[in-house]
Amino acid sequence: MEIASLIKDFQTIFSSTEEPRVFFAPGRINLIGEHTDYNGGYVFPASISFGTYAVAVKRSDKKIRLYSKNFEESGIIETSLDNLSYNKTHDWANYPKGMLQAIIKDGHEVTSGFDVLYYGNIPNGAGLSSSASIELATGVLIEHLYDLSINRIRMVQLGQKVENHYIGVNSGIMDQFAIGMGKKDHAILLDCNTLDYTYAPIALENYVIMIMNTNKRRELADSKYNERRSECERALKDLQTILEINSLGELSIETFEANKHVIVNDTDRKRAKHAVYENERTKKALEQLEAQNLQAFGKLVDQSHISLQHDYEVTGIELDTIVQAAWDEPGVLGARMTGAGFGGCAIALVPKDQVDQFKTNVNAQYKDVIGYDATFYMATIGDGAKEIKL
Repeated sequence: MEIASLIKDFQTIFSSTEEPRVFFAPGRINLIGEHTDYNGGYVFPASISFGTYAVAVKRSDKKIRLYSKNFEESGIIETSLDNLSYNKTHDWANYPKGMLQAIIKDGHEVTSGFDVLYYGNIPNGAGLSSSASIELATGVLIEHLYDLSINRIRMVQLGQKVENHYIGVNSGIMDQFAIGMGKKDHAILLDCNTLDYTYAPIALENYVIMIMNTNKRRELADSKYNERRSECERALKDLQTILEINSLGELSIETFEANKHVIVNDTDRKRAKHAVYENERTKKALEQLEAQNLQAFGKLVDQSHISLQHDYEVTGIELDTIVQAAWDEPGVLGARMTGAGFGGCAIALVPKDQVDQFKTNVNAQYKDVIGYDATFYMATIGDGAKEIKL
């Protein structure tokens, strides 16, 4: 979808002759470090070339009119600056409304409304974080339309707040951080406890990152996400009876192994094991990429999937089938599920010259077991949320 045609659509839908401004926030993939964010560990995400466009014009009254090309059947959803509370019937529009409310509550002055058209080319329900992408696209839109100065990490935190308190999904900060702070050709090693971060150059040379969408929708709020959080919290409580720690992310593998016997419940122990080992893998991943050792990085990626499958149990037959099919392909350096799990996407590091063959073979194996096709996208790593200067 070209920007020119989005502008044209905006002018048609809102009967506007004004020249709108265009904003973009990417989606994200997480290369490694899954389900570690809310356990106080490290994650390793990157912002990708797919994302959410927001085309907007400031109004002189207090009206806010929102339209999404992804949900055209909903038409224009209208509200006002005086009424930004959550409204179930507003469906997707609650994300931008929540972001606007959070920015105002944070002390920024927004004096008039706006018209906005959204268009996202992130596959719906794929787990590449379309909700955080809408939040951050709205954040940069509001910042630029009203000449505000919002610290970017603060904006990221407001996006998480919207997700947790306004929408009611108990998610960590990784998605908003990757989308708000992304940098072309770099991943971000992020400590979710302190928000300390390091950019790591991703030099893939003769490889590409292939996103493999299982086409099994996953609804995060309804999935077992909150259940996994509770299991980890219980494991942490047990460990705190003998260790002075605030999160599982503070534990080395050695300390965990020496003390895991105090975790009463077997399931909780497995969940904690994943959190601790995955955190170590994520730190190692940065070292291997800095040393340009893609092979070793790929092995860590494989181990991550195995842990998510057996210790954290968030994969399911679709993700396991597609990852196994990727592992079976010659030359693939690593593959794993990415995102919350229970459907959605996996990623693989695939040799550039084998992309077509990879897609054909993996899809054949996937369809044979699951009964329908997967979809494949090549991801390039791009910048974080920004205004697109026309």
